[in-house]
Amino acid sequence: MGLYPEIEPYDHGMLDVGDGNRVHWEVCGNPRGKPAVVLHGGPGSGCTPPLRRFFDPDAYRVVLFDQRGCGRSTPHASAYDTDMGVNTTAHLIADLELLRRHLGVERWLVWGASWGSVLALRYAQTHPGAVTELVLTAVATGSDAEVTLLTRGLGRFFPDAFERFLSGLPEDERDGNLAAAYNRLLESPDPRVRERAARVWTDWETAIASAPPRSVERYEDPVFRMGFARTVTHYWGNGHFLGEGNDEGVVLRDAHLIGHIPGTLVQGGLDPGNLLGTVWRLHHAWPASELLVVDEAGHGAGAPAVADLLVAATDKYAKG
Repeated sequence: MGLYPEIEPYDHGMLDVGDGNRVHWEVCGNPRGKPAVVLHGGPGSGCTPPLRRFFDPDAYRVVLFDQRGCGRSTPHASAYDTDMGVNTTAHLIADLELLRRHLGVERWLVWGASWGSVLALRYAQTHPGAVTELVLTAVATGSDAEVTLLTRGLGRFFPDAFERFLSGLPEDERDGNLAAAYNRLLESPDPRVRERAARVWTDWETAIASAPPRSVERYEDPVFRMGFARTVTHYWGNGHFLGEGNDEGVVLRDAHLIGHIPGTLVQGGLDPGNLLGTVWRLHHAWPASELLVVDEAGHGAGAPAVADLLVAATDKYAKG
């Protein structure tokens, strides 16, 4: 099947979402097509052109945007004076709603990958009337248990990389929340401390990637690397700003709120996040979802078999 051909946006702009932030958005496909919105991963990765290709351009009006602090949105998280206190899950959900109203969309399909799946699920749980369907891949729910797995639990599988990861922190910071500890370094007034912390953090992300995503190449860009590391650790170190009771997962706990919304979950069998069984638990708590597992794929939407299933899902929902 494959992805749809490359396509360029027919409209784009910068939306003032408040707090000094302006969010970059673009729309491509058919202006009269079924609305869909793409939520990128990270947090802090930004949207890229390949994400446009998961939708039939004749059938969909596809909205893509860079979440606060990343991509072409301003201010960028790589700048030391950017206020991260106004970059939380609640802020991103409010931005989504502001963008939906700005573009005159009543309801839309929500597509999300990795962190984008967390944001998509929480958005649907808080605004179910705005969501027609969900298509999610590299599925996560933003629980504290998932963060612990990715920052500490995988250390037993990657001992050399984990030793280097821990060595980037002061000794008295190595026993607690590692994401929060790195975030403190990334908020240091010393640029050398920030730069070293960003490099060590992204080296760890590269080490644990079963199928390295495109962002691995972008880690060589110091601006992307700094903004990405600062944003990820900001979210991971603060429970993804999902509130109390997030050890096992607020998103998983509230799955019943989207029980009636159709959804497709496409998951790589080699995705490290599967070690907690989160996507299976989500699927069983969400009656209207279908779970499709690609045994040989890892974390991300790039594997051909994963991409084929994602395209098949959007094709199916285009007819609904």
